[in-house]
Amino acid sequence: MNLHIKKFEELTNLELYNLLKLRVNVFVVEQNCPYKELDDLDQNALHLWLEEQNNIIAYLRILDRGVESQFVSIGRVVTSKRNCGYGKHILEVGIKAAVEHFKADKIYIEAQTYAKAFYEKSGFKQISEEFIMDGIPHIKMILAID
Repeated sequence: MNLHIKKFEELTNLELYNLLKLRVNVFVVEQNCPYKELDDLDQNALHLWLEEQNNIIAYLRILDRGVESQFVSIGRVVTSKRNCGYGKHILEVGIKAAVEHFKADKIYIEAQTYAKAFYEKSGFKQISEEFIMDGIPHIKMILAID
């Protein structure tokens, strides 16, 4: 399994295509949720993904303070294979990268409500009531870095 961490301008055309393909396949097609997946934030993101035999198996992006929120934020957390530990692994790597690259002292996420327990296992705490975004229940969460 290989880990990749790249800024937008470092991505090859094929890498960008494959990252977006995974995100669209899961967040738009699989979840039957037409929404603006290409949100003009990718250009400001640090992109992390795990690859196995030339297939992307997990991905997330990190945004610095002031891009999406007042905190460093993690988003678009996705895996191509479920219940294999890839989501946990990419999230752990993402947290470390947020600290290393952006000096994060807190990390913000807007999580789909069903994934609350997944993020809580990594120390995230719910900081909002549930809200609907793109037709799907979400909550805001924060991880305080010790």
